[in-house]
Amino acid sequence: MTSSLRLPKSIADDPRAPLLLHALKNANRPLWPGGVLKVREAQLRQDLQDVLRTAHHAGRIARSLEKAEEKLAAEMRGMQMADAKSGIRRGVRISRLLLLTNDGAERFYRQVEALLRRHGQRVVAVRFTCDAEALGTTLYGTGRSARLLMVEHKAAVGAILLRLADQWAHPDVKV
Repeated sequence: MTSSLRLPKSIADDPRAPLLLHALKNANRPLWPGGVLKVREAQLRQDLQDVLRTAHHAGRIARSLEKAEEKLAAEMRGMQMADAKSGIRRGVRISRLLLLTNDGAERFYRQVEALLRRHGQRVVAVRFTCDAEALGTTLYGTGRSARLLMVEHKAAVGAILLRLADQWAHPDVKV
């Protein structure tokens, strides 16, 4: 499923693009013990938290699996109608990121895998090495949890992907 990944146009020519594609294509952690799809893991470092806050304040983040499913289904219908009207199928690039925590139940990760399968190459998932409370507190305040965030704008997706590329290139640097 990841063999033909294409980055958003805004970052496709960035020097970090090859590293980012390699990291995403060679994801090594199954979403759940019986899962087929694999994801990359990342740490929720300060620089990534800052980019997430910027995206959140700009209204570019949807919170929860249910909200992500609704939005992705609506977008898919819209793209299919546009493709049918134009008679041309659009090229597929990463346009959405699912950011997950590592403390979900197996059922949750099975649902995420099904969502990723439905939406193919335009949605990529990354699992943070933190729990839902740590991720939720980053955007919503102390004691608030968020097990899944969907980043839904190309500028925000690109900014987060580049921060992830920096992290994956230098995993020992704590930013």
